[in-house]
Amino acid sequence: MLIIFDCDGVLIDSEIVAARLEAEAITELGLPMSAMEICRRFAGTTTREVWAPLERELGRPLPPGFFEAHLVHVREVFGRELEAIPGARDVLAGLEVPFCVASSTQLPSLLTNLGTAGLADLVDGHVYSASQVKRAKPAPDVFLFAASQMGADPADCLVIEDSVAGVTAARRAGMAVVGFTGGSHVTEGHEARLRTAGAREIVRHMRDLPALIASEQNRRAA
Repeated sequence: MLIIFDCDGVLIDSEIVAARLEAEAITELGLPMSAMEICRRFAGTTTREVWAPLERELGRPLPPGFFEAHLVHVREVFGRELEAIPGARDVLAGLEVPFCVASSTQLPSLLTNLGTAGLADLVDGHVYSASQVKRAKPAPDVFLFAASQMGADPADCLVIEDSVAGVTAARRAGMAVVGFTGGSHVTEGHEARLRTAGAREIVRHMRDLPALIASEQNRRAA
């Protein structure tokens, strides 16, 4: 069995930081919005997929150079603030089955963020990004790519995801998926949304994940 972890909101508590910065930026442009609204609407999507609808709602084009400057600002803040989800390092260090990371984040930023959060040494280079495939989540491409690179059959994979887009992508890839709700960005009703999207189980804290993985291994071996 191969475990495939999403990164943002599963291994790194980054979704709430990104949402805060996006909310601050769009509010300054004249469209007031909270970080939690950004989380509810856009968790698990790429930065460009966040800003395209926000630009439409703003009713005018973003200022010249805005997007590039915003990304620079996000990287600077991430470098200061990113932390691992509580318990994530212990879970990765204790896993006795193959695992990897598959994320919508661009690969260079993904590797940098894992390093900032103190997890890069545990993933052993098995990190895959939607920037390496044709389509981002909710398309299944990045999960199928990760499985192929790890030599695993999609049916033998278990995905850990925090977003509806990610759960949808995993199910479209033919993979079992567990919803994770331990990130700071999770809003009311999120667990139900993950279940509706196809999450088999919900894990609310990383400390509960090893037992679930062991149970899944036993179920598949039976």
